[in-house]
Amino acid sequence: MIRILLVSPTLTLRVGLRALLGDADDVTVIGEGSSLAEYELDAEEEADVLVWAAASFSRPDLEDLLDEASTPPALLLLLDDQTDIPGLEGLPLRAWGILSIEASEEELLAALRALHEGLIVGTPRLFAPLLARQPVASEAQDPLAEALTPRETEVLQLLSHGLANKQIARELDISEHTVKFHISSIYAKLWATNRAEAVRLGIQRGLVTL
Repeated sequence: MIRILLVSPTLTLRVGLRALLGDADDVTVIGEGSSLAEYELDAEEEADVLVWAAASFSRPDLEDLLDEASTPPALLLLLDDQTDIPGLEGLPLRAWGILSIEASEEELLAALRALHEGLIVGTPRLFAPLLARQPVASEAQDPLAEALTPRETEVLQLLSHGLANKQIARELDISEHTVKFHISSIYAKLWATNRAEAVRLGIQRGLVTL
C-alpha cells in the first residue's frame, strides 16, 4: 500500500485529489493539510509519497519533515506554472517527480507507483526548466548524475530498436504511461532532450548494445 500525504493551500484541490485516488486499491491518503505545519508526523505511519502543490511549497518545512522521517519519502510536485519550479537540490528525497496540476487520474496513479519504486517521473516539458539550470558538461565530465535502473536500461535498449511506447509497454508487460515516465527519467539522467539523443548517449556510455 502506498501511503500518501496531500499538501495544498486549496481545499478544493485536496478534495479533487482524494477523489482521483479514492478508487485505487494500492493507494491510501494518510494525511492532508494546507501546509506541512498542519501535519504531525506519526513514526508508525510515515508517508511513502508527499504530493505537494507547488504554490504551497516551503523548503524549510520539507527539510524539517525529512529530518524527522526515519525513511525519506518521495515527492510529487503538481505545478500550474512550469517556470516556477522550487529548488530540490540537496534534499534527501527517495525520489521526486513533476506533473501538471491538470494531470489525469491514470497519469497521477502511474506517477505515484513509479515514485514508490524510487524512479524520477515527469514530462520533458516540465523537466526543461530544471535541466536548463544545470551546467553544461564538457567531454571530460560524466553528466550521468545517477545510474539508470535495470528497467530504464531495458526501456533505453528498446528505444534503440525504434519501438514506440505502446510496443515497449507490450514487450515489458507494463502500462504505456509507465513507459513514458521511464523515458522521462532516462532523459533527465542522460541529459537528453529526445529519443535519438538518449540512444546516442546510451551507446557512448555502453548502456545500449546494437
